[in-house]
Amino acid sequence: MTLISGHGGTQAVAVARRYGVTAMFTLSGGHVFPLYDAAVKADPPLRLVDVRHEQTAVFAAEATARLTRAPGLAVVTAGPGVTNSVSAVTTAWFNGAPVVLLAGRAPDYLWGRGALQEMDHVPLLAPVTKRAWTEHDKLSVAASVDEAFRLALTPHRGPVFCDFPLETIYDRAEVELPDGPMPAPAGPDADDVARIAALLGSARRPVLVLGSD
Repeated sequence: MTLISGHGGTQAVAVARRYGVTAMFTLSGGHVFPLYDAAVKADPPLRLVDVRHEQTAVFAAEATARLTRAPGLAVVTAGPGVTNSVSAVTTAWFNGAPVVLLAGRAPDYLWGRGALQEMDHVPLLAPVTKRAWTEHDKLSVAASVDEAFRLALTPHRGPVFCDFPLETIYDRAEVELPDGPMPAPAGPDADDVARIAALLGSARRPVLVLGSD
């Protein structure tokens, strides 16, 4: 059991590092400042890559995932930060890329009053992710981020979205860091391998069409 104390960003970054994440792709926004704070204070720190459009952040996270076979991490701010990312998340969805997108959200205590960039993001992301949800409990940030990475890596792989209200990600708490077994890579089906081998063995001029998924 590993206890970790700090704001929600500290919890999230600690979990991301456990999954082999070395870079956070983002466009700076106030709703997610604790994630940046935790990234630079981590040991070793996460590399912060600040882009100029949230779509680029998710594309970069997807490229990292496909090249390294480790999950890619993108972080965006609330409202337009999330909506700007949807096209890139959709691409990761079609490509089966294990991308985790974490986002900020207007605070719960002001919800419905027109707070800065107040928007319910989940309905937008649900159709193009394996799961999209809001974590409201500051004691469950680490568990939710762990679930996001686990889902992203579990076959059929794909993007996962989770956002956090302002008070959830800024408030401090002491929590137990998830430490269960990591998702195992999926091996090929033996019958599929035998069928492919037979086809290749009987082919006169074989043509292979291969993808990264």
